[in-house]
Amino acid sequence: ALFTEFAFTLAGAVTVSGVVALTLSPMMASRIFRREQDEGRFVEAIDHAFERVRRSYLRLLHALLDSWPVVVVMGALLLAAAVAMFEFSKSELAPEEDQGIVAGLIVGPPTATAEQMLVYGDQMHRVAAATPEYEQMFQITGFPTVNQGMGGVVFKPWSERSRSAHALQQDLQARWNGIAGVRIAAFQFPPLPGASGLPVQFVISSTESFRNLDEVAQKVLDKANAAHLFYFADTDLKIDKPQATVVLDRDQIAALGLTQADVAGALGAALGGGYVNYFSIAGRSYKVIPQVQQVDRLNPSDVLDLYLRTPAGAVIPASTVAGLRHEVVPESINRFQQLNSVTLSGVSGQAQGQVLEFLRQALAEAAPSGYQVDYAGQSRQYMQESGGFRLTFAFAVIIIFLALAALFESFRDPVVILVSVPLAMFGALIFIFLDFASVNIYTEVGLVTLMGLISKHGILIVEFANELQTKGRSKREAIEEAAAIRLRPILMTTAAMVFGVVPLVVASGAGAAGRQAMGIVICSGMAIGTLFTLFVVPAMYLFIGTDHARRRAAAGAAARAQSPEAP
Repeated sequence: ALFTEFAFTLAGAVTVSGVVALTLSPMMASRIFRREQDEGRFVEAIDHAFERVRRSYLRLLHALLDSWPVVVVMGALLLAAAVAMFEFSKSELAPEEDQGIVAGLIVGPPTATAEQMLVYGDQMHRVAAATPEYEQMFQITGFPTVNQGMGGVVFKPWSERSRSAHALQQDLQARWNGIAGVRIAAFQFPPLPGASGLPVQFVISSTESFRNLDEVAQKVLDKANAAHLFYFADTDLKIDKPQATVVLDRDQIAALGLTQADVAGALGAALGGGYVNYFSIAGRSYKVIPQVQQVDRLNPSDVLDLYLRTPAGAVIPASTVAGLRHEVVPESINRFQQLNSVTLSGVSGQAQGQVLEFLRQALAEAAPSGYQVDYAGQSRQYMQESGGFRLTFAFAVIIIFLALAALFESFRDPVVILVSVPLAMFGALIFIFLDFASVNIYTEVGLVTLMGLISKHGILIVEFANELQTKGRSKREAIEEAAAIRLRPILMTTAAMVFGVVPLVVASGAGAAGRQAMGIVICSGMAIGTLFTLFVVPAMYLFIGTDHARRRAAAGAAARAQSPEAP
């Protein structure tokens, strides 16, 4: 969705800008610049500075073009480096934003009651309230199960605190870990809507039994904990709930003239399993529910002390016809796409892409065949978005290539122009690889934008070089003169774009992480990409660019061959 919104915004802005440049700008220039104005000292200084840069650049370009194969090889190495940096840089759905709140997931013992969860919640609140940046807190206990709960700590505004929400999250996690008997996960809400739960949700599904699934999940979790991958990690499959099952003795029941339904109905009625009537008070109806006193149903074994009446009128204890079977069962069983599944959820200090890749490798090592990998929550959203970027980028390159091929009536010149794209990608990915940012949806939008911006440099050089060739210049002379003449507009375009995104790079406050990520990509990509473009594009032009002099000679030879011989 973000790509679609950005595409419409950028396409609309470029369209309006093009119309203004072709219509309004010439009219305003004819009205404002009616006579030639005298150049001031400032303008002369700028012109002299650009002229010195142009002469220095031309000398360096001339020297490098004497060994243009080396420059072409360097461009190929930069392309390979850009691909490698993209693959090995940390990646995530979106950078973590300071939303001024840290959430906490409370997981108590499997037998915890509502009263115990309230005690744990009070301890959690006292720890959070001791934080200087604390403003208020909310809690919901008993959700989604009795032994779980949710909470959130709201901090003071950004101007009134020195620590970020990320630093406060780590501080709260460390102090919440000191609460005995309960596990608490501190995490921040997703920066983008559409997902819920903990940031990492790794789903393992199979046709195997839940006990086998639990063994595999624990092995993967042990590997992750050994690698210190998570602040908090847990699974939704917990085979730790004690359960007592009443087992009926069918032969004894039959011998006493009872049926299993008789025994089940009597025990169920004693424990409050149904209602027998309604009664009214103050105009409202209430159910009449028969039930033995609470003191007689505190333990599972108390069920066997209840009495049953036989058809003969005798009263017997339930232990005569029933027994108890104690076992440990899962708290809940889950299925994902109709398969038995277990979900590993956690809060990690590392990028989402690296965490999921580690878990995939750990599962491949720990589990035999027959186990499948899937994702939920933010992890699923990340996998869907990251897979779509490569297709979007490839589609954009193809569209630009076809448009340039139609414009230049050549398949060679678009290749020369698009050489600037991987050079800009290299410049942008350097800072991502050095952990100034991550590969996320904002940097991906920046990379797509950068592709269109940097392509203009190649168009300026190649188009003018072709014009010079049509005027009789050689291929080498044409590309050197075109690069030198187009140097000033290229530098001005780059400077305007770099300075224009500086506010994004230094942004602060709400949404600053996303703006900084996009600003770093565009700023570094334009600056470093332009530097390499000024040398690699001319070298590629000499290598595969169209030689118009040779084309004219070939066309002339073909014309002479087809014309009749003079008498």
